[in-house]
Amino acid sequence: MSKSIVGEKSYRFAIRIVNLYKWLCEEKKEYVLSKQLLRSGTAIGALLKEAEHGQSKSDFLNKVNIALKEANESAYWLMLLKDTGYIIGKEFDSIIKDAEELIKMLVSIVKTTKNKLGK
Repeated sequence: MSKSIVGEKSYRFAIRIVNLYKWLCEEKKEYVLSKQLLRSGTAIGALLKEAEHGQSKSDFLNKVNIALKEANESAYWLMLLKDTGYIIGKEFDSIIKDAEELIKMLVSIVKTTKNKLGK
């Protein structure tokens, strides 16, 4: 992963999501919601990696925007898993904090890039 802060955080988040997915499948026998979370939570870093070599600033912005959508979706699945009793307390509080931090960082990148592009 890139040496960027958001790249590092998205990679560490993806690792946490993979581990949570394995735990949900093995311990809670939950396969549907966790699969959605796995997809969205690991897509963030992949999209940021793609954005590093975007064909243009607009392509970069598009990839980061999609990463932001995936981060928002991940937060949704985490809240749903919490509210249905699959993850609780400290488990949820820790990982949702990471998701929210990623969302804030991605929003900032999107805004800055839009300003540079005059959009």
